[in-house]
Amino acid sequence: MALETVDQVEILILVDNVTDNLSSTPAFVETEVAALGRRRRGAWVLGGDCLCCAAHGLSCLVTVRKAGLSRTLLFDAGPEDRVFEQNVSRLGADLGAVEAMMLSHGHWDHGGAMLRALQIVRDRNAGREVPYYAHPDMFRQRASLLPNGSMRLMQDVPSIATLTAYGARVINSPEPQFPLDGLAFVSGEIPRVTPFETGLPGQHRRTLDGQGWEADELLMDERYLAVNVKDKGLVVLSACSHAGIVNVLKHARASFPGVPIYCAMGGLHLSGTNERVIPQTVEAMKEFDLSVVAAGHCTGWRAMTALANTFGDGKLVPLAVGKRFTF
Repeated sequence: MALETVDQVEILILVDNVTDNLSSTPAFVETEVAALGRRRRGAWVLGGDCLCCAAHGLSCLVTVRKAGLSRTLLFDAGPEDRVFEQNVSRLGADLGAVEAMMLSHGHWDHGGAMLRALQIVRDRNAGREVPYYAHPDMFRQRASLLPNGSMRLMQDVPSIATLTAYGARVINSPEPQFPLDGLAFVSGEIPRVTPFETGLPGQHRRTLDGQGWEADELLMDERYLAVNVKDKGLVVLSACSHAGIVNVLKHARASFPGVPIYCAMGGLHLSGTNERVIPQTVEAMKEFDLSVVAAGHCTGWRAMTALANTFGDGKLVPLAVGKRFTF
């Protein structure tokens, strides 16, 4: 199967680390409050019970349109049920339209609300089974190695058995996939080719026998989502970029030669210990001649500053919960 060209893609940010309804946005971005005004025509009162919550995590509702038809995929679900469900409700997001779900990698801040998301989707789609794209390694227990030699455990993402019990049809493979009948692309494992993008320092996972720990800094279970928009090119959604956003973009370009990369969106994980590679990363991103850099989640304010200084307001459009990007 090949990746089809679509007429339009709309990406609604259901969960992100940041809320921002005051900053100006380009014409292809609608803010949370602007959407409220559009949906609630006439007199309405703005208050705290109208607004979404920011949380450490990411979730995006991706809708592609072609020849008058719409198809929708849920990309990640954020860290926990309450924030996900509240934001879905306050944004008026139609989860009944979701025909596929994917988890970008096996971390709690992306998979914590997946079971609740599945429940909501199936409550609204008459109980139909939902394809769920996963990678075998994301189901291993994970932890961070602390300076004192102990392990800080991470919450597990939902298991295949639990997902299946909740109505998912789990496609559990490291190979590339084409959900929505080829209107979107879920990458396979991302080759690590840059010398400076070395993953997540200190990340470990359980050994297969369950008796010990092994280094897992590369997080090879991470994948990205791509959509090819007519007259623009690839919109690449990279949830955390543990592979390195430059490795992600290089793989996208190699996967679809001759197709320009229009937008890089998602978390770039240039915070914490990865702040050391901000200069190399931002410099290397120049080679892709991106039209839009929509960074958020785990990118970090230092990297945002570097991106702003390099790409300017004309290209950098930070993510925020409730923003709707339409390309």
